Amino acid sequence: MAPLSTLLQAGIRLRLRSLHKVCVCYFSTAPRRPSHFYSNATDAVKDIPDGATILVGGFGLCGIPENLINSLLKTGVKRLTAVSNNAGVDDFGLGLLLKTKQIKRMISSYVGENVEFERQYLAGELEVELTPQGTLAERIRAGGAGIPAFFTATGYGTLIQEGGSPIKYNKDGTVDIASEPREVRQFGDRDFIMEKAITGDFALVKAWKADKAGNIIFRKTARNFNQPMCKAAKVTIVEVEEIVNVGTFAEEDIHIPSVYVHRIVKGEHYEKRIERRTVRKAQAETAKPKKDADEVRERIVRRAALEFEDGMYANLGIGIPMLASNFIKPDISVYLQSENGILGLGPYPTEEEVDADLINAGKETVTVLPGASYFSSDDSFAMIRGGHINLTMLGAMQVSKYGDLANWMIPGKMVKGMGGAMDLVASAGTKVVVTMEHSAKAVFDVDRNKGLTLIEVWEGLTPDDIRKCTGADFEVSPNLKPMLQI
Repeated sequence: MAPLSTLLQAGIRLRLRSLHKVCVCYFSTAPRRPSHFYSNATDAVKDIPDGATILVGGFGLCGIPENLINSLLKTGVKRLTAVSNNAGVDDFGLGLLLKTKQIKRMISSYVGENVEFERQYLAGELEVELTPQGTLAERIRAGGAGIPAFFTATGYGTLIQEGGSPIKYNKDGTVDIASEPREVRQFGDRDFIMEKAITGDFALVKAWKADKAGNIIFRKTARNFNQPMCKAAKVTIVEVEEIVNVGTFAEEDIHIPSVYVHRIVKGEHYEKRIERRTVRKAQAETAKPKKDADEVRERIVRRAALEFEDGMYANLGIGIPMLASNFIKPDISVYLQSENGILGLGPYPTEEEVDADLINAGKETVTVLPGASYFSSDDSFAMIRGGHINLTMLGAMQVSKYGDLANWMIPGKMVKGMGGAMDLVASAGTKVVVTMEHSAKAVFDVDRNKGLTLIEVWEGLTPDDIRKCTGADFEVSPNLKPMLQI
């Protein structure tokens, strides 16, 4: 009789017809083929060819694979499609590859403060596919899970759904390549659009530590997009700060199992540049005299803070919304979520507490409160889209009569990207509060069917004063009140 292994390979099923005969099999198992460890980053990336699609982890400058990016400068690879939440800054991170024109297309959610990124895009030198941040995270997660597409409410009723968003401009400012419209389908009483998964030829990932079996862990908010990107590429290359022995990590503490990791290199040097080093002012520090603009901002902030309720989970946008957290009533508890992967945001750090691996969505250094948690970008936006965040507060350039927001692009002139804003306002169960300079004079309630209703007005102003500076019709509440302040 042929050996058991031969019969199994031939697809033959064995049936034990007699209880008197016992077949005992011994199996030897191994975790899988081992991850390959490299002595330097350049060797790990030297086979990335021209025209490849690379997934690059990080959020702002936090958790970026800086050694792997620098190595691509050395290899000179060209015509890359880079999938990354953003593109670093002009002289660091992916901004270096933009400067050398090694990137042909960026798939991102945020241009941010990268002047060269914005310049190349508007000048027609770079293709840019802007994607809502939560959609980007989910497209990557779906790619790693073998799911070709999914439906989301994010982006419905915008250029994302309708198509026509500029991907590439001509030199004269006309649109050369435009985005395609999305398929729309209704589930229940809501409209959703179809988004396709993203996969890459290579993923460039930054992790904290790897063990010699190839398992990896991340540190604080440096997890962000790195975690889902590990799973969505044909070849995942991870740079780490430390390589440790097997058994150093408890099995339940491993963030990414070795099955997703193909190459590991210990980073030679880490600058860990901080984009917005923000610290708490010392109590003894003398406050600067307030300007008129400061008083206006504080008026908005003190009104916005009244929207907080005890036990709320809230997401606060960059700028004025984040300042509202300074005025939360002392007798209530509000749990602040940041879309880059924190639940339980605390105050800004002291100089001694500054940590490059701990930032908020505005790239500012922060602390966390006892009981806080860290998670990846795809998990963060699952919280948001799933309606688990009670309140989102964000800024806008314009708000329409029915609550439509404009906050990320002036076509042909200014592009910052939508970041996570589209996802934050897409959940039907989340209360949306918009703070803008107009609201220094009045407070409107928004009904997406009835439109705007004026409910509060600043002392000394009348509804007619508000009409003169408002570009949309509105109703006046019969219970119109003076604008409240905390």
